[in-house]
Amino acid sequence: MLTSCFNMTNKVAISDVELIAQLQLGDETALAAIYRKYWQQLYLSAYNVLKDKLACEDIIQELFIKLWNNRDNIEINVSLKAYLYAATRYEVYRQVKNGRVTADVFDRLFECLQTPAEYENIEYKELMARVSLVVSTLPDKCREVYKLSREDYLSHKQIASRLNISTKTVENHLTKALRQLRTSLGSFFLLQMALLLLW
Repeated sequence: MLTSCFNMTNKVAISDVELIAQLQLGDETALAAIYRKYWQQLYLSAYNVLKDKLACEDIIQELFIKLWNNRDNIEINVSLKAYLYAATRYEVYRQVKNGRVTADVFDRLFECLQTPAEYENIEYKELMARVSLVVSTLPDKCREVYKLSREDYLSHKQIASRLNISTKTVENHLTKALRQLRTSLGSFFLLQMALLLLW
């Protein structure tokens, strides 16, 4: 029923408020319209963190199944979009908290966070303070390589040339630094990064 509902077309654009009202009345076309309107945005927001196509598809599918099954009791005190994003965010957090992410996901999240960009809020500053504390405990050469990479944005080759070491040694130092960050900061840090980078 759900799959066929998603394939239905809705030729008249109606507001989210009206869609919610129709959904609560058991109108499957309202669910189809909500799905068509938001599924891709929700999927991409989850995929940006998890990088797991099947897991993200499952998250979004389950979200809409729950939306339909709980339609009689649903209370949306914010916009429908905000409600759906919050539900997706919660499930992504749950995946991260339960350890269903790999070291590669951590490293990718961390690299995104280190990119100079728009993250100038309090949460970002607190996270970077935690990172600085852990970095300060790294062995001297490891810390130097890490800072040249993440703070001065030098390539592995540039770092190797400056420090007169091989690029393989640079990679080893960075791997060690990231491993130490993962171990010291743990899942809480991953959750905070996901919060900043998801939306």
